[in-house]
Amino acid sequence: MTTTEHSEKPLRADAERNRQRVLAAAREVFARRGLEAGLDEIARHAGVGTGTVYRRFPDKTALVTALFEERLDQVVATIKEAVAHPDPWEGLCAALESLTAMQIEDRGLKDVIFGAVGDHESFRERRAELLPLVQQGVCRAVEAGVLRPDFALTDFAPLQVMLTQVATFTEAADPQLWRRYLRIVLDGLCTRRDGPSPLVPEALDLEQLEEACGRRLPPC
Repeated sequence: MTTTEHSEKPLRADAERNRQRVLAAAREVFARRGLEAGLDEIARHAGVGTGTVYRRFPDKTALVTALFEERLDQVVATIKEAVAHPDPWEGLCAALESLTAMQIEDRGLKDVIFGAVGDHESFRERRAELLPLVQQGVCRAVEAGVLRPDFALTDFAPLQVMLTQVATFTEAADPQLWRRYLRIVLDGLCTRRDGPSPLVPEALDLEQLEEACGRRLPPC
């Protein structure tokens, strides 16, 4: 083995380690901040120079593609499982809850699903699978008489956006509080129930609401 051959191996190993550090940092930063985060911020979080990031990923789209192709596969698989549930209502509920939870946990994923970056050729086919799957779940629930018939397929995306915004608003008080409002939404959509569903977690108290609003509120 020549000296040159021997010296190349550590360089390749270092390059791969740096690549994995960048991917791990990007995963954390995008999950927390969404895709508005820049490569400089990711480089700082990874503890590498910005030039190292650009050597591995020439632009942010390349980095986003490397991170989210597999993530979208997971989304598609999760929704397929939900809409195949034997109970059409439970399947629809699971689809809405799963999609919302994934986007709350990973704001970058939300940007890929709803943002222009999702039109990138690497994501287009996977993202195109989501709408027919959701449509299948909606149609099954309507035909079974458990979902109000005036619910439209195009209502599904705004509900996710609404719930993710609720999660952001109440995150400091309780990261799971959005599930309370999911239950309120589902009660409004269901045609068959004996009475209101229990609402959990507990509602915000006035102090928590003021903290979320960033100001004091007038007394009730």
